[in-house]
Amino acid sequence: MSYVVEDERDIADAGIGLWNEERPEIDTSGKAITGRILRLNEIILDRMNETTQKFGVKYSTYAIIATLRASGPPYRMTPKSLQATLLITSGGLSNLLRRIEEQGYVRRSIDPQDGRGVIVELTPAGFNLSEEAMPVQAETERNMVRMLSEDEQKTLVDLLRRMVLVNSMDARR
Repeated sequence: MSYVVEDERDIADAGIGLWNEERPEIDTSGKAITGRILRLNEIILDRMNETTQKFGVKYSTYAIIATLRASGPPYRMTPKSLQATLLITSGGLSNLLRRIEEQGYVRRSIDPQDGRGVIVELTPAGFNLSEEAMPVQAETERNMVRMLSEDEQKTLVDLLRRMVLVNSMDARR
């Protein structure tokens, strides 16, 4: 199935047009990609939240529950391991874990391997939510890339991975 967009211009084109008109000496080629990624971030988060709202949670809550479920039995991880898979600061994660624990989806306990550490574990309620929400969320994600062929999806994955890895290395320097 082919997806044709009637007006080939988008919000990034409009912004770049303004920049080029006012400051033609500035190379705005990076905006053509970063502007669209930023706009897609908003669109994707809105869509993810719409989907998870059907289950009574925000996407950030779902992401933690699904990550714990995807970790396999016994469905537990340290906050540091969770944070390594999520785009949440340690302070933000701590507050989010507290709220999710209050909702009854996770339980925090002392790490038996390290008495100073904490383990975050999926509760039966969290497991049940994950079983119900994960297939629906995956369908939402597939729907969001439906206009791309399998080859285009693979190419985009490779390009985005490269951008993430190189820019992550740059940030550590």
